[in-house]
Amino acid sequence: MRRLAGLAFAVVIIAASILAYQTSSGGYSEKNKPILFVPKAVGQKTEFWQVMNQGVFAAAKEYGAEVKVVGTSTEDDIDGQIRLLEQAIVDKPKAIILAATDYNRIVPVAQKIVNAGIKLITVDSDLMGDLSASFIATDNYAAGQKVGQALKRRIEPGATIAVINFVKGSAPAMERERGVRDSLKDSADIQVLDTYYSDASVEKAYAVTKRLLLTHPRIGGIVGLNEPSTVGAAKAIKEAGMELPLIGFDNSMDEISFLEEGILHATVIQKPFNMGYLAIKTAVQVINGERVSKRIDTGSEVITKKDMYTHENQKLLFPFVDK
Repeated sequence: MRRLAGLAFAVVIIAASILAYQTSSGGYSEKNKPILFVPKAVGQKTEFWQVMNQGVFAAAKEYGAEVKVVGTSTEDDIDGQIRLLEQAIVDKPKAIILAATDYNRIVPVAQKIVNAGIKLITVDSDLMGDLSASFIATDNYAAGQKVGQALKRRIEPGATIAVINFVKGSAPAMERERGVRDSLKDSADIQVLDTYYSDASVEKAYAVTKRLLLTHPRIGGIVGLNEPSTVGAAKAIKEAGMELPLIGFDNSMDEISFLEEGILHATVIQKPFNMGYLAIKTAVQVINGERVSKRIDTGSEVITKKDMYTHENQKLLFPFVDK
């Protein structure tokens, strides 16, 4: 309980930090140009972004970098992110660290950023065209394969399964689903339904799963490919009183509770603190003219109820603690 209380307190502190930095200054002086961090969303309570934000500001303190955070309130507001980036070009920060909301639609404004001489780093979600100086993220295809393999070990032969993805057109969403589907290709008797999307909303994932359980009462398993998709699906399964294999993604407090209850059978953990930290470190290096790696894989791990209490997995499940 002490861990949980500490985590809850840290979530409040990080959320406050995000809100404090949410608005753009409307133009920076040459001396005080910051690094601009643009996550997919700042208004949602998704703990993934809160932990990444913690990594960003830990690195900013270590490297003496000023960081500003701007973002839309939801992950599916692609037009809103484009408007923020257009404004950023006018403001001319030292560098922009971007988690792109769409693999294709953000490309034109990203090209403008590069053409304006602003250093561009992508984190979590890449862009078509290899525009950024470095891309720092989970290998989402490999992580998707881990999800699929974890599900395959828990379903009956000939099972029908459902994939609840998050934002259509998001690079991580596409890569994770491709990994899941490819991992199941050698099992010809497994039927994978058409993709369902939650739009990164717990409420929508819950509603989608509730309908799914009614229309496919013999469903054999479900995967949720981000935190809100997993939590919404788990809530619907628990409410229905069903024993159904559910494999998720990420590690919010709700997911940890569902893992302990046995509603969530396994979850693939990313390392968002590392992503945020390395994004700032890399941006500072690029600003200073140093060479950096084009791709930095921050890794992922599969965690189950059986192994969630090991010391190493506890550090992954409770990223606000023992840093």
